[in-house]
Amino acid sequence: MVLAVDLGGTNLCLGLVDNGVVVNMASVPSFAPSATMEQTLEYLAEQISIMLLPSVTKIGIGVPSVVDVEKGIVYDAANIPSWKEVHLKSFLEERFGLPVSVNNDANCYAMGAYGTYPVNAKPEVLVTVTLGTGIGIGVVDHGRLFCGVNCGAGELGYLDYKDGCLEEYCSRQFFDRHGVKPHEASAAALAGNAGSMKLFEEFGRNLGYALMILMFAYDPSHIVLGGGIANALPLFRDQMVGYLKERFPFKNNIEKLIVDVRTGGEIPIIGASLI
Repeated sequence: MVLAVDLGGTNLCLGLVDNGVVVNMASVPSFAPSATMEQTLEYLAEQISIMLLPSVTKIGIGVPSVVDVEKGIVYDAANIPSWKEVHLKSFLEERFGLPVSVNNDANCYAMGAYGTYPVNAKPEVLVTVTLGTGIGIGVVDHGRLFCGVNCGAGELGYLDYKDGCLEEYCSRQFFDRHGVKPHEASAAALAGNAGSMKLFEEFGRNLGYALMILMFAYDPSHIVLGGGIANALPLFRDQMVGYLKERFPFKNNIEKLIVDVRTGGEIPIIGASLI
């Protein structure tokens, strides 16, 4: 049994995972922005203690940050102001006497998404794109998570794009720019609102550009979209795929590419249990 944690900016999700199956999950508010590092660590330890069972043999945790995977050190975590350098692995191992693995939350999502495919239909190279407050990208190559040397592989959302960076146009931030929440824009588009439909068309082209970069960088067999915005894929799929077909030079690669959607809070929990 593995106790897995997905540490988000809004919610802290914990789950017990037995042989790849989530048998119990809980979600609590994440850290207060004003909390000190010591306060956040104590809060995290308290929540883990509540979920911990004698049958747990390992703790796996995904964090929104670059991580020294070997040492379990978290650097400059997004949405957690006090986490500049946190020795999370050593803290939790000393507290609970269990082995602890720490990785980037997008990488955990990638491993969890990979696990949703049947054994006889596993992707050769899977790239996941989580469409949330920003975009989180993870890569699984023939069943193995690819993190890069500094756990920074896939951080393409920071690339310059238009008048900002790519994730500002391929995430919730894009809708924020237009003064609307993604689920509101989706409901309006489905109801036939022309302005909302055009908004998703533009979003699709922006995301198509992002996927083109991923195609050049990783040549994946599968791309999986996650996060709440992914549920609106029918509203932007044609523009996203159309951009790829128009701009990406290797047409055969596009024809073979499989684009899927995988949403659900259990996916990053399963992934955190596998890191």
